[in-house]
Amino acid sequence: MSLFGLGRNQRTFRPKKSAPSGSKGAQLRQHIDATLGSGNLREAVRLPPGEDFNEWLAVNSTLSLSLSRTHICACLWLCLFLDFPSSAVDFFNQVNLLYGTLTEFCTPENCPTMSAGPKYEYRWADGVTIKKPIEVSAPKYVEYLMDWIETQLDDESLFPQRLGAPFPTNFRDVVKTIFKRLFRVYAHIYHSHFQKIVSLKEEAHLNTCFKHFILFTYEFSLIDKKELAPLQELIESIVPY
Repeated sequence: MSLFGLGRNQRTFRPKKSAPSGSKGAQLRQHIDATLGSGNLREAVRLPPGEDFNEWLAVNSTLSLSLSRTHICACLWLCLFLDFPSSAVDFFNQVNLLYGTLTEFCTPENCPTMSAGPKYEYRWADGVTIKKPIEVSAPKYVEYLMDWIETQLDDESLFPQRLGAPFPTNFRDVVKTIFKRLFRVYAHIYHSHFQKIVSLKEEAHLNTCFKHFILFTYEFSLIDKKELAPLQELIESIVPY
Protein backbone atom coordinates (compact mmCIF):
# COMPACT_ATOMS: atom_id res chain seq x y z
CA MET A 1 0.00 0.00 0.00
CA SER A 2 1.32 3.42 -0.93
CA LEU A 3 1.12 6.01 1.83
CA PHE A 4 0.28 8.75 -0.63
CA GLY A 5 -2.06 6.87 -2.94
CA LEU A 6 0.21 6.52 -5.96
CA GLY A 7 -0.68 4.05 -8.65
CA ARG A 8 -4.13 3.64 -10.05
CA ASN A 9 -5.36 6.91 -8.57
CA GLN A 10 -2.64 9.26 -9.79
CA ARG A 11 -5.29 11.26 -11.65
CA THR A 12 -6.02 13.03 -8.35
CA PHE A 13 -2.94 15.19 -8.85
CA ARG A 14 -3.29 17.77 -11.59
CA PRO A 15 -1.41 20.85 -12.82
CA LYS A 16 -2.48 24.40 -12.20
CA LYS A 17 -1.01 27.57 -13.62
CA SER A 18 0.52 30.06 -11.21
CA ALA A 19 0.25 33.82 -11.40
CA PRO A 20 2.16 35.25 -14.40
CA SER A 21 5.58 36.63 -13.59
CA GLY A 22 5.48 40.37 -12.96
CA SER A 23 1.72 40.46 -12.51
CA LYS A 24 -0.17 41.82 -9.52
CA GLY A 25 -0.92 38.18 -8.67
CA ALA A 26 2.79 37.43 -8.48
CA GLN A 27 3.29 40.38 -6.12
CA LEU A 28 0.48 39.18 -3.89
CA ARG A 29 1.93 35.69 -3.94
CA GLN A 30 5.15 37.09 -2.48
CA HIS A 31 3.08 38.66 0.30
CA ILE A 32 1.43 35.31 1.04
CA ASP A 33 4.84 33.58 1.12
CA ALA A 34 6.08 36.15 3.63
CA THR A 35 3.06 36.07 5.92
CA LEU A 36 2.80 32.29 5.92
CA GLY A 37 6.47 32.24 6.78
CA SER A 38 5.62 34.13 9.96
CA GLY A 39 3.55 31.15 11.12
CA ASN A 40 0.54 33.41 11.72
CA LEU A 41 -2.35 32.03 9.66
CA ARG A 42 -4.72 34.79 10.75
CA GLU A 43 -2.33 37.41 9.39
CA ALA A 44 -1.76 35.41 6.20
CA VAL A 45 -5.43 35.49 5.19
CA ARG A 46 -6.03 39.22 5.72
CA LEU A 47 -6.36 41.55 2.74
CA PRO A 48 -3.10 43.53 2.51
CA PRO A 49 -3.59 47.30 2.95
CA GLY A 50 -4.40 49.04 -0.30
CA GLU A 51 -4.88 45.86 -2.32
CA ASP A 52 -7.90 44.98 -4.46
CA PHE A 53 -10.36 42.59 -2.83
CA ASN A 54 -11.01 40.58 -6.00
CA GLU A 55 -7.28 40.32 -6.77
CA TRP A 56 -6.75 38.87 -3.30
CA LEU A 57 -9.52 36.30 -3.74
CA ALA A 58 -8.18 35.38 -7.16
CA VAL A 59 -4.56 34.95 -6.16
CA ASN A 60 -5.57 32.75 -3.23
CA SER A 61 -7.63 30.76 -5.71
CA THR A 62 -4.99 30.30 -8.37
CA LEU A 63 -1.63 30.21 -6.56
CA SER A 64 -0.06 26.81 -6.90
CA LEU A 65 2.89 24.58 -6.74
CA SER A 66 2.50 22.86 -10.11
CA LEU A 67 1.11 19.40 -9.42
CA SER A 68 1.47 16.79 -12.14
CA ARG A 69 -1.66 14.77 -12.79
CA THR A 70 0.56 11.77 -13.45
CA HIS A 71 4.18 10.74 -12.76
CA ILE A 72 4.77 12.89 -9.64
CA CYS A 73 6.27 11.78 -6.37
CA ALA A 74 3.25 12.60 -4.24
CA CYS A 75 5.20 12.14 -1.03
CA LEU A 76 7.66 14.88 -1.99
CA TRP A 77 4.91 17.26 -3.07
CA LEU A 78 2.90 16.72 0.08
CA CYS A 79 5.90 17.42 2.27
CA LEU A 80 6.67 20.60 0.31
CA PHE A 81 3.10 21.72 0.02
CA LEU A 82 2.19 21.32 3.65
CA ASP A 83 5.38 22.97 4.91
CA PHE A 84 3.76 26.33 5.59
CA PRO A 85 6.93 28.25 6.49
CA SER A 86 8.41 27.69 3.00
CA SER A 87 5.42 27.31 0.69
CA ALA A 88 2.57 29.46 -0.61
CA VAL A 89 -0.54 27.44 0.06
CA ASP A 90 -3.17 27.05 -2.62
CA PHE A 91 -6.43 26.02 -1.03
CA PHE A 92 -7.58 24.00 -3.98
CA ASN A 93 -4.39 22.05 -4.36
CA GLN A 94 -4.37 21.49 -0.59
CA VAL A 95 -7.67 19.65 -0.83
CA ASN A 96 -6.52 17.82 -3.94
CA LEU A 97 -3.38 16.60 -2.20
CA LEU A 98 -5.07 15.69 1.06
CA TYR A 99 -7.76 13.73 -0.73
CA GLY A 100 -5.03 12.13 -2.83
CA THR A 101 -3.73 10.35 0.28
CA LEU A 102 -7.09 8.59 0.55
CA THR A 103 -7.99 7.61 -2.99
CA GLU A 104 -7.32 3.92 -2.50
CA PHE A 105 -9.68 3.93 0.50
CA CYS A 106 -12.35 6.33 -0.75
CA THR A 107 -13.84 4.09 -3.44
CA PRO A 108 -17.33 3.74 -4.92
CA GLU A 109 -17.70 0.58 -2.86
CA ASN A 110 -16.66 2.18 0.43
CA CYS A 111 -18.23 5.59 -0.22
CA PRO A 112 -21.22 5.09 -2.56
CA THR A 113 -22.52 8.59 -1.77
CA MET A 114 -20.79 11.90 -1.13
CA SER A 115 -21.67 12.43 2.51
CA ALA A 116 -20.52 14.02 5.75
CA GLY A 117 -21.97 11.72 8.36
CA PRO A 118 -25.55 10.39 8.37
CA LYS A 119 -27.23 13.82 8.23
CA TYR A 120 -25.51 15.37 5.23
CA GLU A 121 -25.41 14.09 1.66
CA TYR A 122 -24.18 16.08 -1.33
CA ARG A 123 -25.31 15.71 -4.93
CA TRP A 124 -23.51 16.99 -8.00
CA ALA A 125 -24.59 19.51 -10.63
CA ASP A 126 -22.48 21.95 -12.59
CA GLY A 127 -25.33 23.80 -14.25
CA VAL A 128 -23.97 23.05 -17.72
CA THR A 129 -23.44 19.38 -18.51
CA ILE A 130 -25.30 18.20 -15.41
CA LYS A 131 -28.12 20.61 -14.67
CA LYS A 132 -30.18 18.50 -12.29
CA PRO A 133 -28.36 17.35 -9.12
CA ILE A 134 -27.44 13.67 -9.28
CA GLU A 135 -26.32 11.21 -6.63
CA VAL A 136 -22.76 10.03 -7.20
CA SER A 137 -20.11 8.26 -5.18
CA ALA A 138 -17.67 10.33 -3.15
CA PRO A 139 -14.73 9.74 -5.52
CA LYS A 140 -16.87 10.63 -8.54
CA TYR A 141 -18.05 13.82 -6.79
CA VAL A 142 -14.46 14.85 -6.09
CA GLU A 143 -13.46 14.05 -9.67
CA TYR A 144 -16.33 16.16 -11.01
CA LEU A 145 -15.43 18.94 -8.58
CA MET A 146 -11.74 19.13 -9.45
CA ASP A 147 -12.52 19.11 -13.17
CA TRP A 148 -15.10 21.86 -12.64
CA ILE A 149 -12.68 23.98 -10.61
CA GLU A 150 -10.04 23.61 -13.31
CA THR A 151 -12.54 24.87 -15.85
CA GLN A 152 -13.31 27.92 -13.70
CA LEU A 153 -9.65 28.74 -13.06
CA ASP A 154 -8.77 28.39 -16.75
CA ASP A 155 -11.57 30.72 -17.81
CA GLU A 156 -9.91 34.12 -18.12
CA SER A 157 -13.29 35.84 -18.19
CA LEU A 158 -13.66 34.66 -14.58
CA PHE A 159 -10.03 34.65 -13.41
CA PRO A 160 -8.23 37.23 -15.60
CA GLN A 161 -4.50 36.72 -15.95
CA ARG A 162 -3.74 40.10 -17.53
CA LEU A 163 -2.80 42.85 -15.09
CA GLY A 164 -5.61 45.37 -14.79
CA ALA A 165 -8.21 43.21 -16.50
CA PRO A 166 -11.61 43.62 -14.83
CA PHE A 167 -13.19 40.89 -12.77
CA PRO A 168 -16.74 39.83 -13.65
CA THR A 169 -19.61 41.07 -11.52
CA ASN A 170 -20.31 37.50 -10.37
CA PHE A 171 -16.70 36.81 -9.35
CA ARG A 172 -17.38 36.62 -5.62
CA ASP A 173 -20.29 34.23 -6.22
CA VAL A 174 -18.03 31.94 -8.26
CA VAL A 175 -15.40 31.93 -5.51
CA LYS A 176 -18.04 31.24 -2.86
CA THR A 177 -19.32 28.24 -4.82
CA ILE A 178 -15.80 26.87 -5.18
CA PHE A 179 -15.11 27.21 -1.46
CA LYS A 180 -18.48 25.75 -0.49
CA ARG A 181 -17.77 22.66 -2.56
CA LEU A 182 -14.21 22.32 -1.32
CA PHE A 183 -15.54 22.41 2.22
CA ARG A 184 -17.64 19.36 1.39
CA VAL A 185 -14.48 17.41 0.62
CA TYR A 186 -13.05 18.35 4.01
CA ALA A 187 -16.34 17.35 5.63
CA HIS A 188 -16.26 13.97 3.89
CA ILE A 189 -12.64 13.37 4.88
CA TYR A 190 -13.28 14.17 8.54
CA HIS A 191 -16.48 12.13 8.79
CA SER A 192 -15.53 9.13 6.66
CA HIS A 193 -11.75 8.86 6.65
CA PHE A 194 -10.32 10.54 9.73
CA GLN A 195 -9.21 7.28 11.32
CA LYS A 196 -7.28 6.47 8.18
CA ILE A 197 -5.72 9.94 8.29
CA VAL A 198 -4.68 9.23 11.88
CA SER A 199 -3.17 5.88 10.91
CA LEU A 200 -1.18 7.65 8.19
CA LYS A 201 -0.05 10.23 10.78
CA GLU A 202 -1.43 13.06 8.64
CA GLU A 203 -3.95 14.52 11.11
CA ALA A 204 -1.72 17.49 12.01
CA HIS A 205 -1.37 18.40 8.33
CA LEU A 206 -5.10 17.99 7.76
CA ASN A 207 -6.02 20.13 10.75
CA THR A 208 -3.59 22.90 9.79
CA CYS A 209 -4.81 22.97 6.18
CA PHE A 210 -8.40 23.05 7.37
CA LYS A 211 -7.70 25.80 9.88
CA HIS A 212 -6.09 27.94 7.16
CA PHE A 213 -9.05 27.25 4.86
CA ILE A 214 -11.61 28.17 7.52
CA LEU A 215 -9.77 31.32 8.58
CA PHE A 216 -9.81 32.51 4.97
CA THR A 217 -13.50 31.71 4.51
CA TYR A 218 -14.35 33.46 7.80
CA GLU A 219 -12.28 36.52 6.90
CA PHE A 220 -14.23 37.07 3.68
CA SER A 221 -17.57 35.37 4.51
CA LEU A 222 -17.23 32.85 1.70
CA ILE A 223 -19.34 30.02 3.13
CA ASP A 224 -22.78 30.34 4.71
CA LYS A 225 -22.96 29.17 8.32
CA LYS A 226 -25.52 26.46 7.54
CA GLU A 227 -23.06 24.89 5.09
CA LEU A 228 -20.48 24.60 7.88
CA ALA A 229 -22.81 22.61 10.13
CA PRO A 230 -21.23 19.17 9.47
CA LEU A 231 -17.96 20.37 11.02
CA GLN A 232 -19.17 23.17 13.29
CA GLU A 233 -17.95 21.56 16.49
CA LEU A 234 -14.51 20.99 14.98
CA ILE A 235 -14.40 24.54 13.64
CA GLU A 236 -15.17 25.97 17.07
CA SER A 237 -12.39 23.89 18.62
CA ILE A 238 -9.63 24.76 16.16
CA VAL A 239 -10.66 28.34 15.35
CA PRO A 240 -11.92 29.75 18.65
CA TYR A 241 -13.33 33.27 18.64
